[in-house]
Amino acid sequence: MKKIPIGIQAFSSLIKEGFVYLDKTDMIYTLANNKACYFLSRPRRFGKSLTLSTLHEYFDGQKDLFKGLKIEKLETKWEKYPVLHFDFNSAKYDSIENFQNTLNSKLEDYETEYGLQAKKEFSTRFEKIIEAANNQTGKEVVVLVDEYDKPLLNNIGNTDLQDKIRTELKAFYGVLKTCDKQIKMAFITGVTKFSKVSLFSDVNNLTDISQEREFSTLCGITEKEIHEQLDDYVQLMADENGITKDECYKELKKWYEGYHFSKECVDIYNPFGLMKALYHKDFDEYWFESGTPTFLVKEIKKHNMKLSDLDNVRRTEQQLAKIDNFNNDPVPLLYQSGYLTIKGYDNFLKRYTLSMPNKEIGEAFPKFILNFNIPKTDGGDFDITNFIEDVYNGDYKGFMKRLMAMFADDSYQIVGEAELYFQNVTYLIFKLLGFYAEAERTTSDGRIDAVVKTPQYIYVFEFKLDKTAQEALEQINSKEYTLPFSADGRKLFKIGVSFSSETRKIAEWVTE
Repeated sequence: MKKIPIGIQAFSSLIKEGFVYLDKTDMIYTLANNKACYFLSRPRRFGKSLTLSTLHEYFDGQKDLFKGLKIEKLETKWEKYPVLHFDFNSAKYDSIENFQNTLNSKLEDYETEYGLQAKKEFSTRFEKIIEAANNQTGKEVVVLVDEYDKPLLNNIGNTDLQDKIRTELKAFYGVLKTCDKQIKMAFITGVTKFSKVSLFSDVNNLTDISQEREFSTLCGITEKEIHEQLDDYVQLMADENGITKDECYKELKKWYEGYHFSKECVDIYNPFGLMKALYHKDFDEYWFESGTPTFLVKEIKKHNMKLSDLDNVRRTEQQLAKIDNFNNDPVPLLYQSGYLTIKGYDNFLKRYTLSMPNKEIGEAFPKFILNFNIPKTDGGDFDITNFIEDVYNGDYKGFMKRLMAMFADDSYQIVGEAELYFQNVTYLIFKLLGFYAEAERTTSDGRIDAVVKTPQYIYVFEFKLDKTAQEALEQINSKEYTLPFSADGRKLFKIGVSFSSETRKIAEWVTE
């Protein structure tokens, strides 16, 4: 059995050191043999760097590394080309000087290699390096750019610095058009896509393959690949957990599959999460815990979005393709970052339907957001563990007492639209518990603010602002919000809650 690769992004290391390599070289061959400037957007830790590393070795003529792979039957020449490989992934970009130093260091390496004197402008230096590489080798140049957007994403919220970096990058990437005749292929990867207007306006030959069906499986792992190359590891994991191999496959699918990057795309597994699970022989939130940016949660809070708003959300292809306007709509950013994925497409309306991809995200993301909505207390009246026990045991008095204590904290008051905010927090709490939760459930006579189900209890909530809790409870009864649950054998609680716009806290609550 070959070794499970965890965090290894170098193609040569995978091959030479006996790690599992899921063969994508037929797609590599197709891309490499079309003169084009490609762009590919995929979530972090999804295999973008490995894709570029594979391209690098291919264009470097490293035939021996590809023995036994699909490309061996396709390629006959194995020519060597000059490769310029820029990786923006590892550096910090907290100042324009740090960004400039990172780019300057890489350009200096290539200037030394081709015997050039450094010029002033980055774009001019880049152009001269391409010309020198082409002239000295007699071959067209290959340009690879990994995580191009890292300097911009690191500075979301810092508009001034982001604009300065964007200006530098726009001129830099414009060279790809200027030197088009000397470039055999360019390949740019990133998590997000800033529109051509803002960054790639000078690269009018850019081909975006992010939602192309032909390349939808270039990054990530398919069910077929797991069965063909990882089946023995699935068996080991099943044995470790005391389940059958078929049951293990079902759990892996539930936890790590569900990604789609085109209208018609086979199910794709998160490669990092899947490999970590097989390595540790345990199901956990590996990809999520490897680094989820807090700015995503801040954007959700800024837009007063409920978590339920991220279930079956609909957007056009144009809306999903770029994030320049994410200040008005965070959904494209969530999609490109891997927290939402395509679940369907309406050919008539030309709209995608998106939801969270799998159990890992469905459980971890609410938990992550919850950390930003519930204060950390040490021995105070609100405690997550006790809160969970109250809900699970049907202790509505304890449940509501803890909620009141949380919002009574002067350092943590309801902000924004009170009813919406509390509704969102309530929804998050029960998603964290793993129980069924719905916000704004539609009935024949209105919308229930929140419904929560545990194995033994059903909670129906109605929230009111500057009205009495009794009025909220009366609405539950008058509009027969509990009618859909009349045949359910679980005990049902009707809970009316009132908020005060003056104190920004829960004023009172009643239960029936």
